Amino acid sequence: MAVTSAPEKSATPIIVPGQLALRTIHGRNGKFNVGKLECQLGKFTIKDAELEQYPEGKYQGEFVLRYIFLKGYPISDGSMRFEMRANLDGMTLFGIDKLSKAEAHSFAPQEVDPLDEEQGPPPAATPVKASKASRSAKSAPVQASADPLIDTTPFGVDAPPPATAAAPGSTEDGDAALFGLLWPLGESVKLDSTIDRRALRAQIARLDELGYALDFKTQEWSRRAELQPA
Repeated sequence: MAVTSAPEKSATPIIVPGQLALRTIHGRNGKFNVGKLECQLGKFTIKDAELEQYPEGKYQGEFVLRYIFLKGYPISDGSMRFEMRANLDGMTLFGIDKLSKAEAHSFAPQEVDPLDEEQGPPPAATPVKASKASRSAKSAPVQASADPLIDTTPFGVDAPPPATAAAPGSTEDGDAALFGLLWPLGESVKLDSTIDRRALRAQIARLDELGYALDFKTQEWSRRAELQPA
């Protein structure tokens, strides 16, 4: 069970300059992002839905802090991990650099997907008694990690996207249902990060398939052919 202290919110937003390191983790629900913000107030882990859109990297910018709180949650070895969290009310990003190997490895290998945190832990699986045939069969090859929360993808290597079932109906009908009021898409698209996180991830993946790319400074998606060289 996760443990969360009461969030602290100031009467006025706190705007601080800082550096946000963003790491893309490959979990059982697909890719998700975890941020670590370093600023004059300290170091904070950030898992806001807004970060789902951004590519992995190290960003310089100004950040509007909404909440600061202590978060605790269990990990696979049965112990508890505690970390200082922050929620953002907004941010202005100025530039991006690649994460070094040391910075990438500073993230915990068992980072919990915020989607799982929002939905709560899945129900425990009921063990099934093995049949005689299964007892005599050879054991399956051991995977790199049996824990779906552990990202075993080497740094700098993209994992294959999770398989998705084909939806009935035309692709256009599916896109219209996925994007809702944003459909039909224009030359630029600004996503609403307050919607369901799973739907937001599906929108991000579909925009990439349709040839859009995110401009992190304007926080809008534009067709790649329309993007100006830096």
